[in-house]
Amino acid sequence: FIFIGRLVIGQNGIMSTPAVSCVIRKIKAIGGIILTASHNPGGPNGDFGIKFNISSGGPAPEGITDKIFQISKSLQEYHICPELKVDLSIIGKQTFEVDTFKPFTVEIVDSVESYAEMLRGIFDFAALKELLSGPNHINVRLDAMHGVVGPYVKKIVCEELGSPANSAVNCVPSEDFGGHHPDPNLIYAADLVNTMKGGEYDFGAAFDGDGDRNMVLGKHGFFVNPSDSVAVIGANITSIPYFQKTGVKGLARSMPTSGALDNVAKALKMPLYETPTGWKFFGNLMDAGKLSLCGEESFGTGSDHIREKDGLWAVLAWLSILATRKQSVEDIMKDHWQKFGRNFFTRYDYEEVDSDAANKMIDHLQTTMSDKAFLGQKFSSEDKTYQVEKADNFEYTDPVDGSVSKGQGLRIIFSDGSRIIFRLSGTGSAGATIRLYIDSYEKDPQKIYQDPQVNLVKSYSFFHKIFVLPLHILFIHSFFLYKCMHLFLLLYFKEKNLL
Repeated sequence: FIFIGRLVIGQNGIMSTPAVSCVIRKIKAIGGIILTASHNPGGPNGDFGIKFNISSGGPAPEGITDKIFQISKSLQEYHICPELKVDLSIIGKQTFEVDTFKPFTVEIVDSVESYAEMLRGIFDFAALKELLSGPNHINVRLDAMHGVVGPYVKKIVCEELGSPANSAVNCVPSEDFGGHHPDPNLIYAADLVNTMKGGEYDFGAAFDGDGDRNMVLGKHGFFVNPSDSVAVIGANITSIPYFQKTGVKGLARSMPTSGALDNVAKALKMPLYETPTGWKFFGNLMDAGKLSLCGEESFGTGSDHIREKDGLWAVLAWLSILATRKQSVEDIMKDHWQKFGRNFFTRYDYEEVDSDAANKMIDHLQTTMSDKAFLGQKFSSEDKTYQVEKADNFEYTDPVDGSVSKGQGLRIIFSDGSRIIFRLSGTGSAGATIRLYIDSYEKDPQKIYQDPQVNLVKSYSFFHKIFVLPLHILFIHSFFLYKCMHLFLLLYFKEKNLL
């Protein structure tokens, strides 16, 4: 039996996920419980969940969550103390006498200030203030999307760094996120995208519901792919004082994320780790002193200052680069592509598909890839040829604890670094989700500025030559096939009769 004698809560019960990690580490708590809808719809019909973070400030590994689940099955009863009333609005300690040998203390903290204090030790706030409110300041537009990061953006970017109050919008946290879906992408942050297209603002960003994910935009709505975002931060990492002090221990990305960060690591001779999807894998490397900066294609970016991805940190990292280089977002991105090449990247999600059909499709793909004759094959599209260098089902051995994660996704890797990846998840009664990732590398200076869709269509045009799929896959997701089969999937009847 363990008695928890002290509970620390953010004022008004609002804390961003990065702030939770920050406070756990600051007060050396044994862990933290986060009640969150993250980037999913809020309210009783949304995807509300409970997340447990361990003493490092990072998400609990499976070993711990499995133990919690096992213990939950043996619980016989629990007790409630209805007389315990806590005013979440008053900062300070409140002590209660309960049926234990020790008093129970509830401490309400200003989590915004704790988080801001941490960031002051990471970034050059004087340089950022000059960028945002000096004589030649840039105009920024930050959309908190009615998530919990709103108060943090207001305090740090507007009040402390001097950006005008109207630089930050939708900053009042709402239980239903203002009736919107707080996912920082081009679809759900369409209002920000349209505002940026007007040309009034030089830099824009959107955040998700719990403040750990972000989307970066340049003037006129110039979109920064999340895979590119972490690569640019890696290439300009010395713009951030924190890394001038600590040095760069290593870079990492999740397996589906494009190889843009790999190109930076190779050029700058930095260690590069490719991990399964999930921030806990990054945390393990950080705790072992092997990792400084990491990111994932699903709009998550972070560093070893905490053990969670951190949306506002990523935005301040970008602003630090703008302050140092004195260029626009678009110019920085184009210079980056000229130096390292460009990874044209896209992802398709096909949700609630038939689980049996999805598994059969993955099995068929794996069988095709496992054929020894598959390696070395060349596939051409217009003036470009792709040669298969490696094909596998990604397996990760953690260099810290030796744990092995198998079956993390099918990878086809070409000799130039281009990749095709399939991942299957959620194969329960509610159906499966198939994720398809296309990562096409281009180093020709004359082609790196192409529209991404134009470049990727060339990749699709040879894709159908690689796989022959049974007809039953037609019923996985009719829109999926209708939209994509003319681009990259050539379907056959089970008896090999051509459709």
